[in-house]
Amino acid sequence: MRGATQAAWAVCAATAALAAAGCGSGGGGDAAVLTSSWGDPQNPLEPANTNEVQGGKVLSMLFRQLKQYDPETGKAEDMLAEKIETSDSRTFRITVKDGWTFSNGEKVTARSFVDAWNYGASLKNNQKNAYFFEYIEGYDKTHPDDGSEQSADTLSGLDVVDDRTFTVRLDQKFSTFPDTLGYAAFAPLPRAFFDDHDAWLDKPVGNGPYTVDSYTKGAQLSLRRWEEYPGADKARNKGVDLLVYTDNNTAYTDLMAGNLDLVDDIPATQLKNVDTDLGDRYINTPAGIIQTLAFPHYDKNWGGKGKEKVREGLSRAIDREQITETIFRGTRTPATDWTSPVLGEDGGYQDGLCGDACVYDPKAAKRLIEEGGGLPGGQVRITYNADSGSHKEWVDAVCNSVNNALDDDKACVGNPVGTFADYRNQIGERSLTGPFRAGWQMDYPLIQNFLQPLYYTDASSNDGKWSDPAFDRLVDQANAESDTAAAIDKFRQAEEVVRDDMAAIPLWYQNGSAGHSERLSDVTLNPFSVPVYDRIKVG
Repeated sequence: MRGATQAAWAVCAATAALAAAGCGSGGGGDAAVLTSSWGDPQNPLEPANTNEVQGGKVLSMLFRQLKQYDPETGKAEDMLAEKIETSDSRTFRITVKDGWTFSNGEKVTARSFVDAWNYGASLKNNQKNAYFFEYIEGYDKTHPDDGSEQSADTLSGLDVVDDRTFTVRLDQKFSTFPDTLGYAAFAPLPRAFFDDHDAWLDKPVGNGPYTVDSYTKGAQLSLRRWEEYPGADKARNKGVDLLVYTDNNTAYTDLMAGNLDLVDDIPATQLKNVDTDLGDRYINTPAGIIQTLAFPHYDKNWGGKGKEKVREGLSRAIDREQITETIFRGTRTPATDWTSPVLGEDGGYQDGLCGDACVYDPKAAKRLIEEGGGLPGGQVRITYNADSGSHKEWVDAVCNSVNNALDDDKACVGNPVGTFADYRNQIGERSLTGPFRAGWQMDYPLIQNFLQPLYYTDASSNDGKWSDPAFDRLVDQANAESDTAAAIDKFRQAEEVVRDDMAAIPLWYQNGSAGHSERLSDVTLNPFSVPVYDRIKVG
């Protein structure tokens, strides 16, 4: 997922005003409404403009797309799609199920999708998720990447056939394209979104199991069950009050005091207490998230021939086992490839692909770094944003591991940047001169999503600007395969190119963690580490 996987939180418990607004269990109102910790989203809750976790939580309750990812397996299953047909993996004919409406009564039609996708792809609308439409023909005209003005307002690859049917033509073959259509950027939008955009932003209208009741920025977003929701996944509770916190330790304290029902990000400082505090109300489950160290390949000190040895040497200087156990207490697992175990072997996960390069070995680390010409400037500075509770801890631990391996207490130091926004600005400006933290939360459960956005030449999230023609060629071939197994095999070969050049250092896979009050039951996290709110029972 592009953007922040760590959002800011606001403190709820200390102020009487917020308590009156519903800071306690049940929101101070209906006893069947649950309260959950949350952070204000970065952007307005437009589906094509939300690319971080906190906003994504809300969209998962407000919208349903053509596909829905199974909350247990992550498998893409038909939701609003009655059928998606193709004969060439490039042109797709999509039939929308009948009987679906938005919560304001508008019918969900083929045009609801086409209009929404055209809006998301248009440069003038400045949507964060615009690149999700880049495979559709005409994207280069609606969203040119050369700085020029757009020459078209709509994607030439989208056509409405009738009320329930539309076609999509891609600019290349992409056999697994239908499986991407469960991502929120592909949600349909009602005419109300376009007719009175400001009013819609104040109170978004979707087609999911919940509706927005009220939102006070910095305090609380209240969602209530939509009683006429036509889907099979109707909410089992009457609503969710999302309470804003600036400190997840405060949220945890409120949970323990009975003032909050659900915390879905257990702070690292509480992991040593969580089993005793919560018992079976603590959830620790695998998620499609990987943490890596990325490199500025545009910097001659880190990119280019021979530097892969320095990168591999650093990887071998990191004791992943000790760090994940000491810092994260089992909520992280040492990474051995560049994807995630939640994909499963059939989905492309390759346990052990990294091989010895991800195994702690101080002697090998020293030798490889020396063979690669030594550390640039004699020191590694790992850049990270300091406004998250755990980055400093693990970066310091990584540097301690590197320093111990190299017998040099100044070989590695952390380079904190005050805010996530400033951190992202430095990345965008290509001003970094050393490795930097890179977290990736999958947008959809495909191996393609772990590789192409991050490592394809000039891809949307290729922050280090790594490039390899062999990798690009294999990705293109994988996307063109009509057989899923054959496509996955090509992607695996592409991942081997990433490995051989150590384009980025895989650190660990991240679990989703949560704790809940005794009032709740059937609390689970999906493979994206987001609570499955509609399944939660209260009381």
